[in-house]
Amino acid sequence: MAAETHKDELIWIPKEDEEERARVDIYKYIFGFVEMAVVKCAIELGIADAIESHGRPMSLLELSSALGCAAPALLRIMRFLTNRKLFKEIRINENIQDSEQPSLYAQTALSRLILRSGEKSMATFVLMESSPPMLAPWHGLSARVKTEVDDSSAPSPFEVANGKDVWSYAAANPGHSQLINEAMACNARVTVAAILDGCLDVFDGIGTIVDVGGGNGTALRMLVSACPWIRGINFDLPHVVSVALKSEGVEHVGGDMFKFVPKADAAFLMSVLHDWEDDECIQILKKCREAIPENKGKVIMVECVIEENNNNVEEKHEELELKDVGLFLDMVMIAHTNKGKERTLEDWAYVLAQAGFNRYNIRAINAIYSIIEAFPN
Repeated sequence: MAAETHKDELIWIPKEDEEERARVDIYKYIFGFVEMAVVKCAIELGIADAIESHGRPMSLLELSSALGCAAPALLRIMRFLTNRKLFKEIRINENIQDSEQPSLYAQTALSRLILRSGEKSMATFVLMESSPPMLAPWHGLSARVKTEVDDSSAPSPFEVANGKDVWSYAAANPGHSQLINEAMACNARVTVAAILDGCLDVFDGIGTIVDVGGGNGTALRMLVSACPWIRGINFDLPHVVSVALKSEGVEHVGGDMFKFVPKADAAFLMSVLHDWEDDECIQILKKCREAIPENKGKVIMVECVIEENNNNVEEKHEELELKDVGLFLDMVMIAHTNKGKERTLEDWAYVLAQAGFNRYNIRAINAIYSIIEAFPN
């Protein structure tokens, strides 16, 4: 039976092909954790950093010597990582087809994202999500889904696993708090660069901006640097801003966004509202509304917008993958927060309206997030 394809319809796969694919695909879920674990291993060993410092591709012996690793085990790690396209394997003599033929290992665009430092590094984000406190909650995902039906106040899987919610745990564990702040800074560097590249006009006419939940100030530092006419206020919990980066044009203010938000022309929230349920989001947005001018103020949110019932089969592969990350993040919200979630367009319309923002627009950027501009009148 031949597969039939119709424009704007699903592609039907013959049953026997579907079953054959399923027998292979199931192993992706059985061993799905392996990719994260091996990439974490690569970051901890400093594989990408060693090759980058060397200035050229490295042989296995050079790499094992630089890292102080056993060559046989490292060979197996590199075989896995090159198979996943994280590093590139270069045969010294392409004419010799021999498994014993020495190879050189080279960087790729992907491996440079796991350098332990640099403006594009995502290494700390990987280390944060793969840390024991963040991994333990995943074992309680099904229990959370069951208890949520009967008890809306049930603790999150993170709280069950670690004894405190994620914010209280971070406050009590400075090392984990620093890991979270640095991981969010990784994400901020990538996302703010995309905002500045695609939506710089969002900041036109803004004299002061308050970054609500701004962490260590990375996002605001980048915004103020690109828009020097703006004075920035980095607003977060006191224990967070106490270790924030000092930056020209940025003032750090500690406080609770559920109680007040410092006055500014615009409020900026990046990956903040998805941590909270609707009523909490509405409360935060109302505090932001109180902080900005009624006539010319606005709230700028950087959040995922989950699209449902998308049948556009001609959509670019990269765009589909970016949306898929939003679904991953939605699962993270179940595991790591009490009632957080990624929201659909309809969800966003509801919380904005309830907070007094009946006028808004949503703009796509080259990132997993969208820009939502909300106006108080």
